Amino acid sequence: MELQILLTDDKTKYRQIYEQIRQAILEKRLFAHAKLPTKRRLAEQLNISIMTVQIAYEQLQSEGYCYSVERQGYFVSEIADEWHYTENATTSLKKTAQSDHFINFKNGQVDAAVFPYKQWNRLYRKELNAFNGCNAPWQGEYLLRVQIARYLQQARGLDCQPEQVFIFSGFQQQLMNVCLFFNRRAIGTEEPGFIRAKSVFEQLQLQCHAVSVDEEGCCVPNETIKLLYTTPAHQYPTGAIMSIARRIQLLQWALKQDAYIIEDDYDSEFRYKGAPIATLSHLDSFKRVLYFGTFSKTLLPSLRMSYLIMPTSLQSDFEEFNTYQKSTVSRIDQQVVAKFMEEGHYTAHIAKMRTLYRAKRRCLIESITKHLGEEFEVMGDAAGLHIIVQLPERLNESIAIELAKSRGVEVDAVSTMYQLHKPNHQVMLGYGAPSLDEIQKGVSLLATAWKNILSN
Repeated sequence: MELQILLTDDKTKYRQIYEQIRQAILEKRLFAHAKLPTKRRLAEQLNISIMTVQIAYEQLQSEGYCYSVERQGYFVSEIADEWHYTENATTSLKKTAQSDHFINFKNGQVDAAVFPYKQWNRLYRKELNAFNGCNAPWQGEYLLRVQIARYLQQARGLDCQPEQVFIFSGFQQQLMNVCLFFNRRAIGTEEPGFIRAKSVFEQLQLQCHAVSVDEEGCCVPNETIKLLYTTPAHQYPTGAIMSIARRIQLLQWALKQDAYIIEDDYDSEFRYKGAPIATLSHLDSFKRVLYFGTFSKTLLPSLRMSYLIMPTSLQSDFEEFNTYQKSTVSRIDQQVVAKFMEEGHYTAHIAKMRTLYRAKRRCLIESITKHLGEEFEVMGDAAGLHIIVQLPERLNESIAIELAKSRGVEVDAVSTMYQLHKPNHQVMLGYGAPSLDEIQKGVSLLATAWKNILSN
């Protein structure tokens, strides 16, 4: 039989033969048990090699579209069920409209341009050449756990052992694992609080109890709950720093309620007023605090690596709970981070970034004062990589964000961080990603956008 097959240059030839014969079979243009052209004949017809036709026929046979009879050739298979088939037209992907360069004031970004790529690449090549092909232990590479424990003891005053350290592929995966471990139906969350934490709780269908935040940080819960998520060093998003009195109250509450506290210490390294704040875990003689840390802000978000410090009272149960888990973090990445810390590059990089971010923070606040004036109040600027700007009553959050975007500036909403009474006149500006020049230009553009509407 003569098959009409058209070959183009956009796909491999065997693939085009396979797809066109398959389509003819599904559309009933080739009937059951009809003999397909011999490999030689079809190859001569299309001016291609016999091997190309053979690969196409073997693919059709492996998927059941045809069968072979020894010394006779290939035949169309019988498809018993009625099947109405329409080939979907292949359409070219539309190019997404590329916007002009945006000045990125969105939260959660870092200045990747000053990352120490030279030292990192040297360590990475060395680990690759060592041919580390197997998985890491599910808890994480031991050398990395040693370095994390040592760093936390020196920098955060947290006394822990490597056996208490567990490595995860980011905050949300870590939080989900911990919530499943506790198997509790309810959890206390700060109000306002971290939206990504809330999304995990919602996915797990946990009942979220909003725990208010004041100038001393997260308040002591009124509800009877057994698990509380909090950000003591730099409350997200308000920037409040938990007082020593409040920390002691929360620890006493946890002991009395037989509850546990998840301490998310996500950007504690970047504090600009006074000495670094000690961790809640540092005060925890009752073994009621689980400490969360991450490399997303201190190294790169794309690294996707976080760590948990589990109290010794829960360590063995947590290990048993995860007996059949495998590490979700690249072993090579873990080894590189471990060597990076061991050689002193990590602490040096944090010191360098603290100086840079302090300058960016100062530049941002000065630019707001200069271009926006007293009507726009800055809040939560003592630590971290973002501030909150209180807008005038005449300018609400959604309009402010749209006006900023129209001028090529991206800022974040604050209302999404609230469960109950959502503010309508606040926006968040992150200063991790933009350069000093971009910060000044960005605030100038915001002033132009926002003051125009305020003057009308």
